[in-house]
Amino acid sequence: MSPADDADAIGPIDYLLLEFDPAKATGEAAEALLALVDQGIVRVLDLLVMGKHADGAVAAVEITDLDADGPGGFAVFSGARSGLVGDEEIDEAGAAMEPGTAAALIVYENAWAVPFVAAARRADAQVIASARIPADVVMEVLDALEAAG
Repeated sequence: MSPADDADAIGPIDYLLLEFDPAKATGEAAEALLALVDQGIVRVLDLLVMGKHADGAVAAVEITDLDADGPGGFAVFSGARSGLVGDEEIDEAGAAMEPGTAAALIVYENAWAVPFVAAARRADAQVIASARIPADVVMEVLDALEAAG
């Protein structure tokens, strides 16, 4: 891989479905996400805000239609649409939501990893396994270790 090919390196891509009560949304989570973007830690590829009505109907909200204080404060991410999120992903997200809630579906690149990925590619390294350990599982294990220690 030549240095020119480094421009093609991308970090791992993840998604997060953040469900919240629209009446309690302060915008703090959106501010924290924006700080991660500003620091170059993540790059938001897609951000879609949706709501699930009491009757179970799901409606996507165009971020461009939100005011700055709209659901969760995510209006700042207007235009974050790469095309990775389609109807199937929206349907799956809606099915996971509880009625009467709102959610932000966020697809993001772990931009911090780009230099690492480029270096690994230059060395012809390959990822042969990858997984995410849920934070609650980690906390349970750490709590158990602390209690045993």
